[in-house]
Amino acid sequence: MKYSQATDYALHAMLYLVAEAPDKPVSVQLLAEKLGVSQTYLSKMLTKLVKAGLIHSVSGANGGYKLKRNQDDISFLDVIQAIEGTTSLFECSFHHDSACLIQQVVADAEQQMMHTLKNKKIADLVPHIPKP
Repeated sequence: MKYSQATDYALHAMLYLVAEAPDKPVSVQLLAEKLGVSQTYLSKMLTKLVKAGLIHSVSGANGGYKLKRNQDDISFLDVIQAIEGTTSLFECSFHHDSACLIQQVVADAEQQMMHTLKNKKIADLVPHIPKP
């Protein structure tokens, strides 16, 4: 199981916004510089986070992106689903007379993982960020 690089970037961008600028807009240029990623690629991830209602875009000279929701309410699952979608990780390819036993095991594991990611908030990591 592997999440995309886009999810990696989105999680790091959200951690930066929560830790460094929860109440003020941050430009895509600054975010890209801090994360060491392409502005163009990061912009695509930020657009998905806007559509998911996690952040919003602020226009103007001092514009950028800022949190839309309370930082204590934003979970890992919120960010992951904004980028990856909500599709199940496994779909059985075989036709069974009853429910697929393998699908049930994988679905149960996925539910446990989703529960963990829903309960872990991005803000939970802030106290653990090393100070420069």
